[in-house]
Amino acid sequence: MKLKRKPKTIVLRTAGTNCDVETSFAFESVGSKVDRVHINRLIDEDKKLMDYEILAIPGGFSYGDDIASGKILANEIMTKMYDTLKMFIESGRIIIGICNGFQVLIKAGILPQAGKGTYGDIQATLSLNDSARFEDRWVYLKTPAGDKDRQKCVWTSDLDGIIYLPVAHAEGKFIPKDRRILEKLRSNDQIVFRYCDASGESGVYPSNPNGSIDDIAGICDESGRVFGLMPHPERHIQFTQHPFWTRLSKRGEGDGLKIFRNGVEFVKRM
Repeated sequence: MKLKRKPKTIVLRTAGTNCDVETSFAFESVGSKVDRVHINRLIDEDKKLMDYEILAIPGGFSYGDDIASGKILANEIMTKMYDTLKMFIESGRIIIGICNGFQVLIKAGILPQAGKGTYGDIQATLSLNDSARFEDRWVYLKTPAGDKDRQKCVWTSDLDGIIYLPVAHAEGKFIPKDRRILEKLRSNDQIVFRYCDASGESGVYPSNPNGSIDDIAGICDESGRVFGLMPHPERHIQFTQHPFWTRLSKRGEGDGLKIFRNGVEFVKRM
């Protein structure tokens, strides 16, 4: 049965979150009703996660990135919201984690869950950039082999070719726990984006801004409904946000907007 109202998105925030407004605007731009909600309101059950179809964990520096980027918020979610989050995922709802949100999903053991993992089983990490500094730049991203049939992720199902998005992080190097996890990600088509150069070739620095293993910039879970990525799609939803927009021959929406539209349209078909 198709949803007969606007899909509802909850944008989770806490101390240090700073991309919640832009993320909310991106979802509103493609037809979602959005609430920005502090995690304490979910913990206190003033707001209920199951009232929403989409959970977005935006970028920023949650809790000042103490211990490690995203680690405290990840622990808070898993110790205080585990049952609700598990129900949310298993009911068929969808999640996106952007930059710090991706770090949260990884360090909570929600992603990647490749193979027989269970929630809370940490199978990868996002570590310090090889450059040992904060990387604030624009990068090219490609989908696996440019093959639409291999695009499992509902958020990127109609993306084709190469897109251009900004990154802004100090701990974005994707490292799987072991070779087995990496091979599972590959064989399960869970690698959603890889860093590349403008021609689509495998990236070296600065095309790969952090040294991620296998150039991985974004992954999904085995269902394709839980998606995390280091680049910021909410920062390129209008063509005028492109750093060279005055030179563009083709103008219109930015490369990131499709990601949010895909999520909302998927929910509409639920």
